[in-house]
Amino acid sequence: MREIVRPVFAALGVACLAIAVTAASSSGAYAQAKQQQMAPQAKQPAQAAPPAQQEQMPPIKQIALTDKQVDGALAAAKEMDPITAKLPENAQPDQKVIAQLEGIAKKNGFASYDEYNNVVDNISLVLGGFDPQTKKYVGPEAVLKAQIAQVQSDKQMSAKDKKNALADLNEALKWPPPAVENKGNIELVTKSYDKLMEEFGGSDEN
Repeated sequence: MREIVRPVFAALGVACLAIAVTAASSSGAYAQAKQQQMAPQAKQPAQAAPPAQQEQMPPIKQIALTDKQVDGALAAAKEMDPITAKLPENAQPDQKVIAQLEGIAKKNGFASYDEYNNVVDNISLVLGGFDPQTKKYVGPEAVLKAQIAQVQSDKQMSAKDKKNALADLNEALKWPPPAVENKGNIELVTKSYDKLMEEFGGSDEN
């Protein structure tokens, strides 16, 4: 399932890298996650940004999620996927596309597309801290450290790939996403973890 596209709206920065890493349970999966991190913004949220860029990113407006918002985000994303999948690389959506996305957001219970994006931001922030093996929230730092240990012990990766992977992961550790302020969000995301990871976890596979 293609991850929802948010080309001209607030990006998650490092949180998205953490989400991609949670999906990586082997060197092959890491390579896939890495490839998606390099995807154009028109088809993928921003990955970990350099310090200068990160300072300019608007902070995530953290909110207490509800079951209705989580369900609405999943339903809206499935309707938006076919639209956003057709966007040209690195192209900002035109007013017609924005109007379509706005309409889908409102149909699924959101006041606007911006509100939908904010809900997705909060969902993604929580997803970035899940251990993909246990499907339990451990925090993004623990996820990254576990992935670093896994890459270090991987005997099938080439020295070059391992060096690049470790460099990316260690850089991500320097710029962790903000802590989840509303702990109830973790419980909500846990209940729908599989569905949310399928939709927002960074995989393009159906």
